[in-house]
Amino acid sequence: MRSHALRVEPPSVAVPSCCAPLPGALVEPTALSDERCAAPTLSLVSAPPQWVAPGMTEKMAAFLAQEPETPCLVVDLDVIEDNYRRLRGALPAAEVYYAVKANPALPLLARLVGLGSSFDTASLPEIDMCLDVGADPARLSFGNTIKKARDIAAAYERGVRLFAFDAEEELEKIARHAPGSQVFCRLFVDNKGAQWPLSRKFGCSATMARDLLRKADRLGLDAHGVSFHVGSQQNDPGQWDVALAQVADLFTALAADGVSLGMVNLGGGLPTPYGAPVMDVNAYGTRVMAAVERLFGGQTPRLIVEPGRYMGGNAGILETEVVLVSRKDDADDRRWVYIDAGRFNGLAETEGEAIRYPIVTSRDGDPEGPVILAGPTCDSVDILYDKSGCRLPLSLKAGDRLRLLSAGAYTTTYASVGFNGFAPIRAHYL
Repeated sequence: MRSHALRVEPPSVAVPSCCAPLPGALVEPTALSDERCAAPTLSLVSAPPQWVAPGMTEKMAAFLAQEPETPCLVVDLDVIEDNYRRLRGALPAAEVYYAVKANPALPLLARLVGLGSSFDTASLPEIDMCLDVGADPARLSFGNTIKKARDIAAAYERGVRLFAFDAEEELEKIARHAPGSQVFCRLFVDNKGAQWPLSRKFGCSATMARDLLRKADRLGLDAHGVSFHVGSQQNDPGQWDVALAQVADLFTALAADGVSLGMVNLGGGLPTPYGAPVMDVNAYGTRVMAAVERLFGGQTPRLIVEPGRYMGGNAGILETEVVLVSRKDDADDRRWVYIDAGRFNGLAETEGEAIRYPIVTSRDGDPEGPVILAGPTCDSVDILYDKSGCRLPLSLKAGDRLRLLSAGAYTTTYASVGFNGFAPIRAHYL
């Protein structure tokens, strides 16, 4: 890359306090590993990653200085590990089941296997990805509540024994094809405070959950527990209190029915920074554990947490190239900036402009003006930011590079196979 605003200076240069390097010895760079590698490394680091700029680690900076072909995602696995360790410290009583859907890259999964993580999977291929890098099937959850009968049977054959459901028909499928397994019912809960609500498609009412868990017991399944999800990018730790109160009532009601639940799945929702500060994971852990202790009378159930965005979001940078800068009329005060990554090849989460990636340009420091940011495809919905007030340098032109920060989750997996002939984003794992 040319010498411009994206250049990362040596670590001795002062950086903003909010992104100051974490304490610890310098981590030596590991060998670069492509997403397609056959034998991802299981080596672990002993020191936290070195942050040299907001959203940028030393390893990311060194790789991006080589100007890789765009669009591409660059992920620092040491950040993944650091996030995992921080979560384990914040919620030591909870088992971490990484939500594979956020980023299923083999090097990432392998790093987490080496750390002792469990995994929340949404499909049979995700189960196989985890098994391929050495995960124990006993530490996998088939957490999707919408599963084909043959996939339930195949997962059971592979050794998976923990299944989610939220409907009677799904429960009956599990009973037929995964007999004796542990099952948990997903509750419908309010997603107030979440930037990306998940409140319609999944879950059922507490009344229905009670009936279904009683039926699970009658069908010979282990009515193991209850799950919920307070919404993605949840900025209000108090939402776990609200959900846990429903869960505690359900535990009490089912105990009166003779069904003893043993597990609470806290779901995901822990935020990753998208420019605006987010609370430290310890604040969430303290609030959640206080609610568990208060509501369950000191009898802490088995706890599971399913981080996805939290685990990988801030570990990745999406490098893109400007394809065109234009106006629709000479009188327009807003320019259109088209880049080589869009809604169909990595940036689906710009839907509704709910997720707003921080953007660093190759001309930062120049005067700025308002823009509409769009992708490269021949489709009119391929618009990323229109109403969110996006501003970029007036000097920006075709060939310049943009970096979208905190892009390590839900980018490579939210990409079409080849819409308009554009290839999926290539990913590099460091």
